[in-house]
This record gives sequence, C-alpha cells and structure tokens, in this order.
Amino acid sequence: MPGILHIVATPIGNLSDMTFRAVDTLKKVDGILCEDTRVTKNLLDHYSITTPTLSYHQHSDARRTKEIESMLSEGKNLALVTDAGTPGISDPGNKLVGYLVKKGITVSPIPGAAAVSAALSISGFPTDRFTFLGFPPHKNKRQKYFKSAAAIEHTVVFYESGHRIYKCLNDLAAVLPEKRELAIGRELTKKFETVYRGTIRELLAINIIDKGEFVVVINAL
Repeated sequence: MPGILHIVATPIGNLSDMTFRAVDTLKKVDGILCEDTRVTKNLLDHYSITTPTLSYHQHSDARRTKEIESMLSEGKNLALVTDAGTPGISDPGNKLVGYLVKKGITVSPIPGAAAVSAALSISGFPTDRFTFLGFPPHKNKRQKYFKSAAAIEHTVVFYESGHRIYKCLNDLAAVLPEKRELAIGRELTKKFETVYRGTIRELLAINIIDKGEFVVVINAL
C-alpha cells in the first residue's frame, strides 16, 4: 500500500498555535519534508519530535520530487511543512501536491494556522466572499497587479514583506478609491503583533514599522 502525504500546518509565529494532531502526526510519520530544515528544527525541538527531515523548497528539482514519490510508493508516510503556516498556500508545496495527486498518492490535510485566515478573521470586513492574491510581483507587472486588486469589489487579501510595505501602499494609493478601508496585520501571533486600520491616505500618514511579515486586507466596496 502506498503511503500518505500529510499536509501539516505549523504556527505562523506563536509556537503554542501548533495543534495536538499536528504534533502527533509529525511524531508518527517516517519523514518530514521541510522548506528550511533549520527553521523546522526549532519547532521539532520545541515539541521533542525526532522524526528525520528532508528539504523540499522552491528550488528543489525533479529528482527530489521523484525521490519523494518513490518513498510514498514504497509505503512510507510523509509530512510536508513550511517555515510557517499552511503548506501549499502561496507556497511551492502545491506543485508537489498536484504532481502526487495525479500519481494516485493520497494527500491528507492536517489544518491549522494560516496568515490569510488570521488576518481576515480580525479585519472586520465581509468574509463570505474574498479573493486571495498571494504576494505582489517584485518588479514587473506590479501596476497591473494592484489595478486588478482595486477593481475587485469584494474583500481582497494578499501578503507583503516589510521592506516593500510602503511601496505597496503608494502603489495602492494610485489606484484605490480614497474611502476604501484597509486592515494591515504585521507579525501576526508574534510578540510585536500590530494591526493598522484606515484608508490608504490615513495609513500613509502614520508610522508603520517596516519590518516583519505583513498581510494586507482591503475592504469590500
């Protein structure tokens, strides 16, 4: 019998957000596929998990994918984790999952933390319908990206890094209606968690700490 690939969500900052089922799964599988084995080691050490790890990230080649497929085909059970949050959500793990599903491998979710749902839950904006846009492009097509985001009439959510947050806000200011509100979560669940709220001009007028990871939520029209 082929093994199972478990998609295991890990904390986005606060280690206490790990679920009992996730810990139990990581202890029982034959191997853990990690975005960065050094980052995952901190989590595993915290929960006294000694399962062997294997790197799998955006630069992993076809040989690593075949190796993973072979392990599963031989009956080994594996878990896939990222540095933080749910694998496959704006993450290269979705390519692995797509490949293995086509090969008939069973993929099972172990749900938990995700920055996108955490930010939406505290935004106060309508969440019965929303569009998640991942990360904005670094260089090319940024204008097109933000014009498309501004044109969506329901709630929009996307990720941004600290060193580009002000560039992001300025890009939005050029296309977003002045009265449309935003909620920006910085370092959610971590020690210095901060949530900024207001219109684009109000946000540009305050001192946003440009360090850490950000989730930007734009209210529906």
